[in-house]
Amino acid sequence: MTTSSGQPASSLPPHFAYQNQRLMAENLPLDRLAREHGTPLFVYSRAAILEALAAYQRGLAGRAHLICYAMKANSSLAILQTLVRAGCGLDIVSGGELDRALAAGAEPSKVIFSGVGKTRAEMRQALTAGIGCFNVESRAELDVLDEVARDMGLRAPVSVRVNPNVDARTHPYISTGLKGNKFGIAHEEVISTYRHAATCQGLRVVGIDCHIGSQITQTAPYLDAMDRVLDLVQAIEGEGVTIEHIDFGGGLGIDYQDDAPPEADTLWAQLLQRMDARGFGDRKIFIEPGRSLVGNAGVCLTEVLYLKPGEHKNFLIVDAAMNDLPRPAMYQAFHRIVPLTPREGEPTTWDVVGPVCESGDWIGRDRALAVQQGDLLAVLSAGAYCMSMASNYNTRGRAAEVLVDGEDAILIRARETAADQLRTERALPAV
Repeated sequence: MTTSSGQPASSLPPHFAYQNQRLMAENLPLDRLAREHGTPLFVYSRAAILEALAAYQRGLAGRAHLICYAMKANSSLAILQTLVRAGCGLDIVSGGELDRALAAGAEPSKVIFSGVGKTRAEMRQALTAGIGCFNVESRAELDVLDEVARDMGLRAPVSVRVNPNVDARTHPYISTGLKGNKFGIAHEEVISTYRHAATCQGLRVVGIDCHIGSQITQTAPYLDAMDRVLDLVQAIEGEGVTIEHIDFGGGLGIDYQDDAPPEADTLWAQLLQRMDARGFGDRKIFIEPGRSLVGNAGVCLTEVLYLKPGEHKNFLIVDAAMNDLPRPAMYQAFHRIVPLTPREGEPTTWDVVGPVCESGDWIGRDRALAVQQGDLLAVLSAGAYCMSMASNYNTRGRAAEVLVDGEDAILIRARETAADQLRTERALPAV
């Protein structure tokens, strides 16, 4: 089955479809939003976000659990509010993200603080706010947190992040569960770390944490990691240290290029079956999905500036760049690229590139597109790790963002200007 654009129907994420030769987000034509707000423009479907969340909620129904959205995937305030209002907690990795979480209305007790390099100031900020848990990633961090909490007359709730040495079978830059990665405490050091944490007056052990990577498309790595974590829970509690919750992180992938990750509810049915079989079915479960909640819910709209045919390569130059869409330059990542209004005629093979002065500024290689100068394109599956990693390289303003809800569109971030960027800078005194 194909759409009216000639694109396979399966290539379009949920809640994006062609109607009368126009690409729609829910009930709104994307070309209209591009005209109203300019390009580059990120557009998100609220229904797609909530549908992705519902799969996790179904999978964990009837179990004691907390779903904490990993906000590094996309920390735009309206996205956070959408998920918080739907019952999510938030997983943060910085003091700035804590400020955003609280501004979005998150309950502090539903905030988890992850990351390998928490500062003392960030620890104090999180303790003052009363967050639910620190996911601690090294013995040194454990000791600093203990000291900070004692100085404040508090006890910090902690969970130790385990590095289980499980291969997530994903890109090496987003693998986090192998011995060669910087994350977590080595499997063989976990028990002694928990013994030590239990003696620290400023700490209160509440859980155990494991996160093995991102864009995982197979079930086996999750099952392997779960078995190793449950073995550790058994051993830790054998030492007299109680584990209240088990945190299995996130990492479930999405369909970028004919990827076939398991559905969240299907995955959790298998994981819960394993937990039940091993006698841990009564434990509270924490998870931290990010990309799988927002990745397919967003597109980036961009205008074709120039067509530049060449002897060896044809270049299609658009107004979106690596500062807007960093994943291709950073991870050699694939994003589907489709026209907002398809054209008749034979397509030409193009490298889709941006205007930034770097050879690494590309959006897609070898794409068959029938286009003309001035056409509008959509870069699909751009809801995660795009706007959250956007920069001002070449003094380019960050793009505007719009959230679509049925027939309504809300501007959730105004386009950044050069004046916005210069506001915090200071020029030298006049000579």
